[in-house]
Amino acid sequence: MAAAAAAAPGPGPAEAPAAAPELKSRFRTREGSYRLLGPATAAAAAASSAAGPVPAGAAPPGPGALPPVRLSVVRLARSRSPPGASAERSRVCCNLGRELHFYGGAGSGGRGCRRVLDLQRPIDRRVYKGTQPTCHDFNQFTAGSETLALLVGFSAGQVQYLDLAKKDSAGRLFNEERLIDKSKVTLVKWLPDTERLFLASHASGHLYLYDSEQPCGATSPQYTLVTQGEGFRVFSCKSKTPRNPLLKWAVGSGPLNEFAFSPDGRSLACVSQDGVLRVFHFSSMLLQGMMRSYFGGLLCVCWSPDGRYVVTGGEDDLVTVWSFAEGRVVARGHGHKSWVNAVAFDPFTTPAQPPEDGDGQGGDSAEDPPSVTYRFGSAGQDTQFCLWDLTEDVLDPRPPPPRAPPPPVSMAGGLPRSLSRSNSLPQPGGGPQISPRVPPVLSAGRFATLTLRDPRAPPEKEHKRYHSLGNISRGGGGAEKPPPGGGSGGSRGSLDMAKVLGTALCPRLHEVPLLEPLVCKKIAQERLTVLLFLEDCIVTACQEGLICTWARPGVSGLSSQNGGSPSGTVV
Repeated sequence: MAAAAAAAPGPGPAEAPAAAPELKSRFRTREGSYRLLGPATAAAAAASSAAGPVPAGAAPPGPGALPPVRLSVVRLARSRSPPGASAERSRVCCNLGRELHFYGGAGSGGRGCRRVLDLQRPIDRRVYKGTQPTCHDFNQFTAGSETLALLVGFSAGQVQYLDLAKKDSAGRLFNEERLIDKSKVTLVKWLPDTERLFLASHASGHLYLYDSEQPCGATSPQYTLVTQGEGFRVFSCKSKTPRNPLLKWAVGSGPLNEFAFSPDGRSLACVSQDGVLRVFHFSSMLLQGMMRSYFGGLLCVCWSPDGRYVVTGGEDDLVTVWSFAEGRVVARGHGHKSWVNAVAFDPFTTPAQPPEDGDGQGGDSAEDPPSVTYRFGSAGQDTQFCLWDLTEDVLDPRPPPPRAPPPPVSMAGGLPRSLSRSNSLPQPGGGPQISPRVPPVLSAGRFATLTLRDPRAPPEKEHKRYHSLGNISRGGGGAEKPPPGGGSGGSRGSLDMAKVLGTALCPRLHEVPLLEPLVCKKIAQERLTVLLFLEDCIVTACQEGLICTWARPGVSGLSSQNGGSPSGTVV
């Protein structure tokens, strides 16, 4: 790992080697030890040329000037692969600067050894002029030996369709003249289980539905309003003949940073720079739920494998777990020291079972640790990789057992001296007593009314602006610093932080459980932008183009195919 890290240039002035933090190449969880594998040697020429030629006398652009590095992986079904192609069951696409790099996947590497991802030799490379690839996505539904459809979004707003299974394929270009949208494409994704339909989100805050077989037209599209709701509007394209885009969504205010479909493909979760998570029923275009970040924009989003929970990350340095069924924040996680760029659930880690008693039965004692229901990960601009466990006691908190009643106290002669000045005793004629630990219910509906607040609470003072969450503690709600008033004031319904803080849209820090990471390791010198969980490995990538694969416990390594090459690959 040290060799790969040294080969990649870092930003800022040169520092002494001793000052560089140690990068981790191994971490351990309850399943065992994850270790970093070395699939390739560094392709330094590709990394240095990705940003294009540098004018004479000008400093080379740093990694921050390039679009975030993204990674797309598709697993080819064995039945669709040609005979003898078992060693190439995957395709990998990675962008860096103006280039796209393509890698062949791997099959069996011999008895007892599975090759995870072959990132040693790219099988193809594309260089673009005048624009930079920002995102890409394989069509998992149609991927095979005859068709391998790939979408590529660009910084100038265009979207390209490529079929990598066909040689000399120039592909098709959508929004070529930038008549639909002139802003950067932030994400492209195929609709689940479809051959032709895909979505493209832009920095303008718009989301477009395309048909890959329809043209875009030679004039700017005209739209008619279909439906609208809290913070969003949906338009259809007015045209006598079918053309793209089929639909246009205006979501929130500011750039639409990322979106994700639920596992059943029915719901769409969107996160925007206005700090709001919005979940839509896609076919009916109805808003199903909302959540507000604690501070700043939301940058990434993912669904749990069963579709019950949504996890987001963003500029508040937190990961937030939101219950889709209950419409509320169930937990937050604090382990990063900067923005969270990527979140993903691990569907291949089985839940931990409680230990058995001596008679072989599962233990039910209070000493048994809570079982793990979900595992997810996060990667941030602080170069930290974190793993989180969601346990039953967080997702389904149970009230503590009732305490035994105290012995009766004789009331002869008045109250005892020790209780005569107590403020916790019920007062004659008073209303019901509410525990100070349980906040009052603000609304009977799924979401609290934005303008309601506890009438017994003192008037809220003006919020001070705190831009760091480094001093978050598990308790101490009284010492909590309110986040800055974060509404963007956009015309599409950004939520005013002064109104939503303390409601179901954005609970205060002490009102929901605060998770601690199971693993938190520094694994790169540049900010992390990619996190993928595959069956036999975890894949991470950083902005300098270093892609790392982490073998799961029990998976044989790749040393037989590398000859001990450095841990990681620079593309």
